[in-house]
Amino acid sequence: MNTTIAKRKFGSTGHESSRVIFGAAALGNSTEAEVDRAFETLLKFGVNHIDTSVSYGKSEKLIGQWLKSHGGAFFIATKIDARTYVDAHKELHRSLEDLGVPRFDLLQMHELVEDADTDTFLGSQGALKVLIEAKNQGLARFVGVTSHGFNAPKIITRCLKEYPFDTVLLPFNYALSVHPEYGPAFSALRSLCRERGVALQTMKSIARSPWGRVPKNHTTWYRPLEESADIERAVHWVMAQEELFLASVGDVNL
Repeated sequence: MNTTIAKRKFGSTGHESSRVIFGAAALGNSTEAEVDRAFETLLKFGVNHIDTSVSYGKSEKLIGQWLKSHGGAFFIATKIDARTYVDAHKELHRSLEDLGVPRFDLLQMHELVEDADTDTFLGSQGALKVLIEAKNQGLARFVGVTSHGFNAPKIITRCLKEYPFDTVLLPFNYALSVHPEYGPAFSALRSLCRERGVALQTMKSIARSPWGRVPKNHTTWYRPLEESADIERAVHWVMAQEELFLASVGDVNL
């Protein structure tokens, strides 16, 4: 039985990425043994694309250490969190050092949620300038933007109208697809990405609800589905849509 995850052209980048992208937030507080097991799993299933962030705890350093020791042909994507040019510039170089790479395959703006954040990011002294400079200087092959929350499709659409990003990343699952506002906005964004050759990455496929007062038993930012059948159904629903990529959940045990 072939267990290798299918690959697909990652937008217009020319890279053939596994349709499941390893969400390396899962490594934020991991041990070296857990990192080894995670990479063994990636290699077993043919996952060749890793997505991390400057804000994911020890994730970048652990990835950098593993790659230094073992090598491997992975597409390395990371994200900066700072909205301003000065702070984002510092994060950029910290990430290069922690990952131990001369350049990123993909550098993304992380988690735009509010209009005010987006205003700052796109402004004259915003972090967008860092992404553009990184691409022009060869420190990042491609650049992207990511968003969370119910306004994500609208925020990302706005960003695409301001700059030709190579990739986007936002939440998507069945519940969001039938939401009266999110669903149509996502569909419009999907059409725009298809038209422009932008890689469309999704996350939160197995999100169930906010944690609220429920005791946290996973490292995810949301309460996830836990039954194998439910997880499989939710993941297969996203994967059935061929142009979508899916970032895996931020918990090594799920």
